Amino acid sequence: MGSNYYILFIAALIPLFVGFFWYGPLFKNAWMKEMSFSEENLKGGNMLLVFGLSYLLGLFVASALMMVVIHQMGVYSTLAHLPSFKDTTSETYTAFTSFMEKYGHIGRTFKHGSLHGGLIGVFLVMPVLAIQAMFERKSFKYIAINAGYWIITLSLMGGVISQWL
Repeated sequence: MGSNYYILFIAALIPLFVGFFWYGPLFKNAWMKEMSFSEENLKGGNMLLVFGLSYLLGLFVASALMMVVIHQMGVYSTLAHLPSFKDTTSETYTAFTSFMEKYGHIGRTFKHGSLHGGLIGVFLVMPVLAIQAMFERKSFKYIAINAGYWIITLSLMGGVISQWL
């Protein structure tokens, strides 16, 4: 596995940057209308806390996404809990390092990670948002705006994680 785990801290910034544009110049008016917000509603509040917690939660998302977009994590998680894995002379450790030398690069591209991040957005996040929104009596436009944000955000996060971690 890569040792560039700092990439997760960079990937955790992506929701903030995408959100700045998505809920700003691109869809601000439509989103505010769907939320029944005015400019006045958006003023106030502890924005440092909002952005800080959003970054922390983005780090959670990046960490979970790492396990989806880097397929080699499955092999690692299968073997890492075995006591013999910690012994660098063991058959388990040797098999893992041999596997990684041969197959560790497969699927480790921006394009591949972006595909899997987008699929998580379409097949997990969008349905969760849609189910919740339907019970909240929100519109299709509300669902499309928020799901679109997450599909694009997760695609970018997945691509960054897969390419550089």
